[in-house]
Amino acid sequence: MIYLNSFIFVGLISMIGQIILDNTKLTPGHITSMFVVVGALLDTFSLYDKVVDFVGPGAFVPITSFGHSLVHGALMGAEENGLIGVFGGMFNLTAAGISSVIFFTFIFSFLFNPRD
Repeated sequence: MIYLNSFIFVGLISMIGQIILDNTKLTPGHITSMFVVVGALLDTFSLYDKVVDFVGPGAFVPITSFGHSLVHGALMGAEENGLIGVFGGMFNLTAAGISSVIFFTFIFSFLFNPRD
């Protein structure tokens, strides 16, 4: 059942993004940013953890989980080190993802040419 819940959750996120893209003048960058903010807001009010409990690992696939990770890390850093820990904690949970994106973008920029 957890696989079905994960599949439906990720499908709904993708469907919402596609509907927004098709019916507005927003770019994919705008939509991605919106999903990060939605994930951050859901984690701020402790709702994303309930989504994770219901959906399982599928909740960590879409871009909303990046916002969740940013806020979750910031709150953990604030508990440990106060206000200065907010900034450090924010990147503790997301450092691997950010580093991977930078590395693979660098590699793919050599392998592929952009279209005009």
